[in-house]
Amino acid sequence: MIDEQEKPSLWFKFKRFVIECKRVLRVTKKPTSFEFKTIVKVSGLGMIIIGMIGFIIQIIKQLFF
Repeated sequence: MIDEQEKPSLWFKFKRFVIECKRVLRVTKKPTSFEFKTIVKVSGLGMIIIGMIGFIIQIIKQLFF
């Protein structure tokens, strides 16, 4: 007598995924132009900072190794 729960079927998992997607799409909204511009600026700044950190690490690596 095994007392394990049955694994949910693939169809059930797919159905649950679609329901969750619908729920997320109902909650989300289109950003205003100000919000969009702010997101672009912050993302760009983050990419520049990460790139600079990588560049500095590469320079230090080349100088000392």
